[in-house]
Amino acid sequence: MAGADQDDPTDLFQSWLNEAHDTEPNDPTAMTLATVDAGGLPSARMVLLKGADARGFVFYTNTESQKGIELDATRQAALVFHWKSLRRQVRIVGSTERVDDAEADAYFASRARGSKIGAWASDQSRPLEGRFELEKRVARFAAKFGTGNVPRPPHWTGYRVVPREMEFWQDKPFRLHERVVYRRKEGGPWETGRIFP
Repeated sequence: MAGADQDDPTDLFQSWLNEAHDTEPNDPTAMTLATVDAGGLPSARMVLLKGADARGFVFYTNTESQKGIELDATRQAALVFHWKSLRRQVRIVGSTERVDDAEADAYFASRARGSKIGAWASDQSRPLEGRFELEKRVARFAAKFGTGNVPRPPHWTGYRVVPREMEFWQDKPFRLHERVVYRRKEGGPWETGRIFP
C-alpha cells in the first residue's frame, strides 16, 4: 500500500483524499459519522468533512441535533470514508471536541447566505409537521436578517474527531484486501501494523 510506511497517517489520508477529489463523481469529502446514545444504541449518517490535519477531522452541525447531543454526551465517534472509484476505505475512531468559536465563526462566514439562513431555520432532528413549516421559518429568518450579516447561531458549531485509530483498506483480488492500521495512545506516537482481510 503506497505510503503505508509513513509515521503519521494524516499524510496518507490527505494523499488518498487528493486522489478522491480527482476520481469521485460526487462529494469526495462525504463520510459516515457514527455516534451512540446514552442507552448504547448506535446511529450513523453522512456528513461532509470540512477540515483535516494532525489535530483531527472537522465537520459542522447543529449542537441540538441527535448527533450533536450524542457527541456532547459521549465525546466519542467513528468515521468512514468510502471512495468507490478508488476501491478504498478509511475508518477512523476517536474522541471528539468542539472547535473553538473563532474557527466556527470563520467557517460559518464562508458559507452561502442560504445555508446560513437554513442553520437558523432548521430545528434539526426534531419533528416537522410539513414542508410549509420549514419554509415559513426560512422566510422569517431571511426577513429578520434582511440584507445584513447573518451571524453564526449559538446552537451551530464544528466538531473535531481526534483519531486514536485509523485503518486504511485497499481492495485486492480474490478478497485478499490490504488493511493497514495506525493506533496511538493519548499523547504517544502512532504505531502501525497490518491485519488480516
